[in-house]
Amino acid sequence: MDFIDYYSVLGLPKDASEEDIKKAYRKLARKHHPDLNPNDAEAHKRFQQINEANEVLSDPEKRKKYDQYGKDWQYADQFEQTRQQQQQRRTYSQTNTEDFDFSEGFGGANFSDFFSSMFGQEAGAGRGRRETKFRGQDYQAELQLSLRDAYRTHKQTLTIDGKTISITIRAGVENGQKIKLNGYGAPGVNGGPNGDLYITFVIADDSRYNRKGNDLYVTEEIDLYTAVLGGEKVIETLDGKVKVTVSPGTQNGAKIRLKGKGFPVYKEEGSFGDLYVEWQVKLPTNLTDEQKELFRKLATL
Repeated sequence: MDFIDYYSVLGLPKDASEEDIKKAYRKLARKHHPDLNPNDAEAHKRFQQINEANEVLSDPEKRKKYDQYGKDWQYADQFEQTRQQQQQRRTYSQTNTEDFDFSEGFGGANFSDFFSSMFGQEAGAGRGRRETKFRGQDYQAELQLSLRDAYRTHKQTLTIDGKTISITIRAGVENGQKIKLNGYGAPGVNGGPNGDLYITFVIADDSRYNRKGNDLYVTEEIDLYTAVLGGEKVIETLDGKVKVTVSPGTQNGAKIRLKGKGFPVYKEEGSFGDLYVEWQVKLPTNLTDEQKELFRKLATL
């Protein structure tokens, strides 16, 4: 995997604070978001790099490993474990083995070469070369969706580590829900299996609908006359328009339920939640003198 300088991606120095990282990520994520650059492949790639850089640098433990090991930071734990094991073997071994000096730090290509040799072979008298296989690091990614995107099953493409991946997003996916794609993480070491890719869905708030589980909530205005006398109102749902009856004497804040007009249930074909409509009675303004007089007469009856 090519080395990506996460600090450069976010335009930050290596001594940047957590707050600096957070601010830089938010600014760049908004600028390069796929929704704002729908046909810009370069912006899409840049957005993925920004997410990747933020994931590492905003986590103190991952950042520490990245600062120490560079592009091989994902294998820091395996490296330390193997280093300790080899030191223990040297302590008790009666045969001559190659002596590595671990007293100094490693960086850049030199560390990468050392890392490969460390994990690629172990020396021993009378034995041939033996390779140790290690599983690749898992990747984490976020996928931004609108509420309407999440309403229908559809396909989307992502670019991860230079590879374009097409996935099917099932209707009813929830905010914060995570899926796993086996084998789409970092490549393994010495023929080890690839890591996995975990995708977290981030569903933006909708200006009209409020989602709670599989149910949707919406506020609709009706005029005073319809509230008093009753009538009909056309409601826009995510599945189209429906005509509903407003009962006479409807109070402000009253609710009705439209069964099966809510959000689809994830992986349950044909199952939907409900849509709850709250009536908001709009009082008339700029009344004429004649209209005001009629209200006065009503008030005395």
